[in-house]
This record gives sequence, C-alpha cells and structure tokens, in this order.
Amino acid sequence: MAPHRLLLLGALPLALALPRASFPRAPGNSSSSAAPSHVTPAPVVPYSSSQAHTSFAGTPTTTGALSETPIGPGASSLPANPAATTYPSDGELHSPEPGPYTPAGGVGTNGTTPVYRPQSDFDYESLALALYQEYIELDLFHDGLARFSAQDFEAAGLTAEDRSLIEFMADQEVGHATMLTNILGAEAPRQCSYVYPYTTVHEFLDFCQKLTRFGESGVYGFLPHLDSRESAALLTLSITTEARQQMIFRQFEGLFPMPVWFEAGVPQSWAWTLLAPYISSCPEDQTRLAWQNFPALSILNQPNPVRINGSAAWNETVSSGTNVLNSTAVPSSQSCLSSNTTGIDCSPAITHNRTNPLSYPGREVQLSWEVPGKAVGPNNSYVTSTSAGRPKYVAWVTQLNVTYSELTLNGSQSGSTIQPDVATYAGDPAINGTMFIAILDTDLYVTPFNITMLNPHVVAGPALYQSG
Repeated sequence: MAPHRLLLLGALPLALALPRASFPRAPGNSSSSAAPSHVTPAPVVPYSSSQAHTSFAGTPTTTGALSETPIGPGASSLPANPAATTYPSDGELHSPEPGPYTPAGGVGTNGTTPVYRPQSDFDYESLALALYQEYIELDLFHDGLARFSAQDFEAAGLTAEDRSLIEFMADQEVGHATMLTNILGAEAPRQCSYVYPYTTVHEFLDFCQKLTRFGESGVYGFLPHLDSRESAALLTLSITTEARQQMIFRQFEGLFPMPVWFEAGVPQSWAWTLLAPYISSCPEDQTRLAWQNFPALSILNQPNPVRINGSAAWNETVSSGTNVLNSTAVPSSQSCLSSNTTGIDCSPAITHNRTNPLSYPGREVQLSWEVPGKAVGPNNSYVTSTSAGRPKYVAWVTQLNVTYSELTLNGSQSGSTIQPDVATYAGDPAINGTMFIAILDTDLYVTPFNITMLNPHVVAGPALYQSG
C-alpha cells in the first residue's frame, strides 16, 4: 500500500486510505458536486476457505513465546493516582471549552491527525492476538459449513437462511482480518491451519459460541489499555460485531441470547491459552506472540446445554479449556433437542427460558488440570507455564466481578469447589452465561481494569464454564 500523507508504513486501514474521489461539479454551480459513479473498493487479505484440518506432526523450529529481557517481575500493586479523585463531578463545566458545544478534556480531541498504527509492543502484541482470533473465526465458520451437509444442519433445526448467516459472519471476519492487517503492517500474522474438536452440528455451534466468547472478552480486556487510541477506535467497531456473532450462536444453540447485564474482559494470556490449542501450524516466519500459555483446565461436570437437566452432566465435553459439549453422550430420553415443550425445548430460537437452569449457586464443580510444560499452539512451538504457587482458589470471572471460592484438592491435579451465590447488582446473578474460571494460588482483589494482575497467580485455566 502506498504511503498516505503523514501516515506511513501502510498503517492506515485500506478502507480509510483510498484516494479522495474527484467529484464532477454540477453545471453552473461551482460549489456543488455529484456523487461519484464508481469508487474502487479496498482489497482484502488473501485467505483460504478450504484447507486441511489436521494436527501438526512435525518438530518445532522455535519454542516458547516471543520475549525480551524483562526489567522486573511485573507490575506491582500501587495506590490510585491522587489526581484521579480531584475532578469535582458535579455536573458543571470547570475549564474553558476548546470549541462551541465542546467540553474540555478527552483523548485525541485536539485536532491532531489520527495515525492508525501500533504505538508500543503492547499494542502490536495485543492487535496481533486479535488478528489470530479473526483468522480462526474466518476458517471455523467456513469449516462448519463445509463439514456438515444441509441435511445435518436441518436436523439440528437450522435452515438454508441460517447457514447463509454463518457464511455472512465468515465474510465479516475477512473485513476484520483486513483491518487489523493494515494497522499492523507487513509483518502482521497470516492465516494458519487449524484443528477442531467437534464432530456434530451441535458441537460446532457450541464451539463457535465459546470461541467468539473468549475472542470478544479477550479484546475487552486490553482495549482500554492500548496506547494507540486510533487503533482502539477501529477495533471497537469490529468487536461490537463479534458480540453479535456470539449472541447469534447462543440462539442457534437454543441458549438465552444475553443472560448477563455486562460482558467480562479477560487478559490476553487467557484468550491465547484458550485459542492456541486449536492452531495446528502457521506459515514459515509467522509473527509470534509474547503472551503466556497456562496449563489447560477441564470441568468434569461442565453443564451440557443439550440435556434437559444440563447440570446433571458428567464427562460430557470434547475438549479442555473451552470444554465444548459432547452431543452424542446424552441419551435421547434426556435430550432437549427433540422437545417442543416450553422450558425444555432447546432447539434454535430467538430465546428460550429453561425450567432447569444449567447451573446454580451451591453446585459442586469438579475440576482437573494439566501440569505445565505441554507443547501447544502453532507447530507445537509454545509451552504452557505457570509461576503460581499451590492451588487454593477458583476465580469466577464474570460481568464486573472476580469472585473466589475455596478449592478442595482431591489429587495433585484435581479438586472441587462450590459455585458462589453472588450478584453484580441486585437482580443480576453475576454467574451466568458463558463465563471464565481459573485456578489461583491467592484471592487477589482486582477489578475489570487491572485484571491482568491475576496472571502471576494462575495455576491453570482459564476454562469456559457454561453457567447459563
């Protein structure tokens, strides 16, 4: 892409870097113009929608996350900036307005020309992670459509129009990948090869709704911390589409579309831990990531949405981490897929209310987790690790809350805990929807803005808990 005035290195998204159209002037009126007859659309990134989905069988040439010599053990807890509490917040104006109807303050509001490119290593690595996510979604949606027949989808209650919607969501990912590639520049990650755990349409839908869940939440976790506010603005425009995709897949799965008041954000390493196991191999010299891969966490009694009583499930998943449901493990007499009874029916719909909740406060949750040191991710070139001490707590990361429950060990790599009874605000049970849990060595107090402070204390996880 040719440099654009003041915006170099191909950093401006193509959609914004098109040459300004020359509008023909209307006869007899030098100040008016007519719409252009044609504007050439910006090109998209190259991609394949028909690649193999097999496990990596070679030997990695590089091992471990991208790294540089650390200057210390990491950020330590500090008191709040005193200046953060000085604004009176009384509804009055306290500084001269820089322009009519424009209150003073804000970031990037002084007229400076926006530059859409990373401004730090944090920016680049965060946006590169988001691009890895967009590419797997692009491939995933195409793979489900190719792997299962029209009859398979129709048996699951999805019509040709529903399949067309999945195809359109794949097209959306082409745009998202193109935008991020143009921000990152020539060394941006490219499409990889992937391997998926599902074997049925229902498992495919469950995997999609869980992959889009951690993709969306992973961006929410870093979005407010980007140095490049311009890039954050564009990423916000794409992640709102991702949120709609996650809701659509919940509806396809017969789940209530939005059972929470707020969506949680999680650290980049949490999203990368959940994503990496499904990337088989990447092109040679692929841009590597700096984020940590934690040991995988399995929920042995993960609630199964295709059960009439979803919380009665035991060992009904086909993967760790995402803990995707196993649709063939449920006897027909206990399946809600063929029911048309209100409160039991879990066929695709705009919304369903379930008589039996998928989970509930006081439920005992059985867990097991891997030891660190496992090769995962592209070309088996990343290695799971942890710096945490003895496992003691389960962190429940949902909505605005990080809530802890005590972990009862019943082995070196297994244990149980009790689902907490906690609300975000009165009337909003905090533990609901597709949410995150992790094993920690301490019950550190954090908020949504500094949740990455948990990373040094993660023993295993995160895992996606299908609480509702």
